[in-house]
Amino acid sequence: MRTLKKLLIPLLIATLFPGIITAQRVSEYLNRGIVAVKKDSKTTFVSWRMLLDDPQNISFNVYRALNGKTEKLNAEPITSVTFFVDSTANPNETYSYTVKSVLNGKEAETDGIARVAGKTANYLAIPISPPPGGDVYGSKYTYSANDASVADLDGDGEYEIILKWDPSNAKNPPQKGFTGNQIIDAYKLNGKRLWRIDLGINIRSGAAYTQFLVFDFDGDGKAEMACKTADGSVDGTGQIIGDKSKDWRTKDEKDPKYGKIADGPEYLTVFDGLTGAALATTDYIPTRYPLDGWGGIGGNGGNDNTASRSDRFTACVAYLDGNLPSIVMVRGWYGRSVLAAYDFRKGKLSKRWVFDSAMPEWKNYSGMGNHSLSVADVDNDGKDEVCIGAMTVDDNGKGLYTTGLRHGDALHLADLDPDRPGLEVFGVHESEERTVALQTPGVAAFDARTGEILFGQSPGVDVGRGVAADIDPRHRGFENWGGPGGLRDVHGKTISQKTPPSTNFAIWWDGDLLRELLDKNYIDKWDWEKEEAVRLLTAEGCVSNNGTKATPCLTADILGDWREEVLWRSDDNKELRIYTSTIPTSYRFVSLMQDSQYRLSVAWQNVSYNQPPHTSFYLGEGMKTPVRPALKVNKKGK
Repeated sequence: MRTLKKLLIPLLIATLFPGIITAQRVSEYLNRGIVAVKKDSKTTFVSWRMLLDDPQNISFNVYRALNGKTEKLNAEPITSVTFFVDSTANPNETYSYTVKSVLNGKEAETDGIARVAGKTANYLAIPISPPPGGDVYGSKYTYSANDASVADLDGDGEYEIILKWDPSNAKNPPQKGFTGNQIIDAYKLNGKRLWRIDLGINIRSGAAYTQFLVFDFDGDGKAEMACKTADGSVDGTGQIIGDKSKDWRTKDEKDPKYGKIADGPEYLTVFDGLTGAALATTDYIPTRYPLDGWGGIGGNGGNDNTASRSDRFTACVAYLDGNLPSIVMVRGWYGRSVLAAYDFRKGKLSKRWVFDSAMPEWKNYSGMGNHSLSVADVDNDGKDEVCIGAMTVDDNGKGLYTTGLRHGDALHLADLDPDRPGLEVFGVHESEERTVALQTPGVAAFDARTGEILFGQSPGVDVGRGVAADIDPRHRGFENWGGPGGLRDVHGKTISQKTPPSTNFAIWWDGDLLRELLDKNYIDKWDWEKEEAVRLLTAEGCVSNNGTKATPCLTADILGDWREEVLWRSDDNKELRIYTSTIPTSYRFVSLMQDSQYRLSVAWQNVSYNQPPHTSFYLGEGMKTPVRPALKVNKKGK
């Protein structure tokens, strides 16, 4: 009887609480992430991370050093925040700052050192080296820094930056013509370049093509980089992938595929994060064929055989086994969508599963893909699902649900409604040409676990952009805007006919729990009483990416306290600048990068039409103290 109880009790717990008994996720090791920047000409703002392993009663001391002389700055240990404003430093000197944690009256030896980043500006400047431009069949081009990601490539607990360079003649898939090669670099925060990967002539450049993922896929404590490659791709050590003699580009100017790559092998390669060396390469799944097999009811409901719809990609990282992350590559948005999941373990790439909406059992999933995607554990079983827009695939590679809402551009998956169990999805949807008659809602929200539609509005209206974020404390949960209907509450009810002037990114920047508005090279605060935007920051000398999308290189909690940083490029492409908030806050949270959903959001942020990251818990006005995730911090690479 006692033995039977031992067997039944865990089974009962697993049935009632499916998220409890699971494999524990392995999370990257992070150091304290100390950053010191000028708040103004007289004061320096020092901030650092609260970490997953820190007890709630941990406190901190801050020290300032110059020419071998060190002095403690705080009279009592800092207990409720993870920042310090130094107003006693000589503005003409460059100091270094040390943070030491204090637990039960005992001070740690050191938690890290940071030098003041600049004389007057609240950013870290990272020098970068643009690739040389060129000329391809009469099309001259230069390079601009584009999308970026961050990961710990060497295991020291500090993030490195992985940067994609776009040639000025980059193309969208419908456009004819040649492009310069797609280049990817890796940099230390001090500007040291670790490697440069040239994807070669058989990978076309443009937002829809190269989706690169940077994560510690094999759990060795150091991150790898994965992306689509082809014959002639060159790794970070100069080694060639495939057959370097092959040129698969279409050269007939009369051919609608002119300048495109519509033939030849396609590969998926995992690169060493520290050296850029190709570690493993396999065939990319699925192939592009048939070229006219990717149309459907999404977008304008059309089709083509010109290597347009067949060359639309997204990608993500997901914990499909609840323990180590997997690579998920996605092909197809408007009609057929194929998700292929791979594991990188012990130096080898292996296929985990393939989901193909062309299969009869998944036919209702066609046409539901976005220009973006999101990853979350929507059913609370400890394993991640992949939502590619209006449909979601379960961790086992089977369809979880399809909403029928069709293709859209913007997607936000989070705990939008804190009074409702689980996660929700808000998105906008396209209706063009022949699909207007379908009267699909232009904006809608649905339950992230079941696909139940919570509200839908503006049938048949083509809505290109939309945002969900908590920007008004008078209304519970996330507000949303985009398309007709003004500013709406979490239930879709209009609360104001006026909306924020931007419908782009959201960022936690100032000291409260509301999110701010990020667009182009500036950050605004929504004044909900005056119904207008108030400028908080303009990044002078910086520019945004991706044309009218006007997105930054990256937003993430890269350094310091729980607020997010923005990574922009300088207008001369000579440096990246990490802007960090110097506004005091009364809140102290574990680094957002140690929330698994948020961390995975940063990994997929660079794909196609970039979208801002979200946490797995409600972070907004009236929030509860977040439950610390059950992650296993990996210190192998340390």
